[in-house]
Amino acid sequence: MDRAGEIAAVREHARSVLDAKHAAREVTLAACRQTIQCCAAAIRAVQREEFTAAEGLIGDAAAHLARADAAVAGHPDVRHGGYLHDAKKEFAEACCTLAFVRGDALPLPETIGVDLPAYLNGIAEAASELRRHSLDCLRADRLARAEELLGVMDEVYSLLVTVDYPDAVTGGLRRTTDALRAVIERTRGDLTNALVAQRLRAAIEAAGS
Repeated sequence: MDRAGEIAAVREHARSVLDAKHAAREVTLAACRQTIQCCAAAIRAVQREEFTAAEGLIGDAAAHLARADAAVAGHPDVRHGGYLHDAKKEFAEACCTLAFVRGDALPLPETIGVDLPAYLNGIAEAASELRRHSLDCLRADRLARAEELLGVMDEVYSLLVTVDYPDAVTGGLRRTTDALRAVIERTRGDLTNALVAQRLRAAIEAAGS
């Protein structure tokens, strides 16, 4: 029996498998970083209402995600390493933020190629992003629009609190939902103060006329 030959064959097989796995991981990591960068830039563009720029950045992010998905085909351990989930969560956040602010139909997870746990975390983050846009509306005296955005945030929160499954299944959704609740309460307080101030100004103007 050629034991040395057997061991050499195992070594070559292991090297071949691990080289492929390592290469897939490196491609996926780079693609995920690029996805997250594009999504962050897209969200900033949405907040400035530069929707065409946001669409282009989301398209770039989708291309990076497709490259990551292709790299991990056949490597489920690499696929579930966590960084792909994070990138898809950011992608879902960018897509949903654009839809909320521009008034588009909400994209579904299968439409944008995102697993449900990443999508749910992404839509929660998108709802949190609406706080910034709501504050911009308050500064511009667009109180009705700010109130509308708060309503969207409430609707998302109402959805998420019904998803009562372990964090291992939902990708840590409970923590993200709790963070959203805190953001909603701060936004509600800011909007309430702005509405009270508006009514006070109206009363003063009415009394002075």
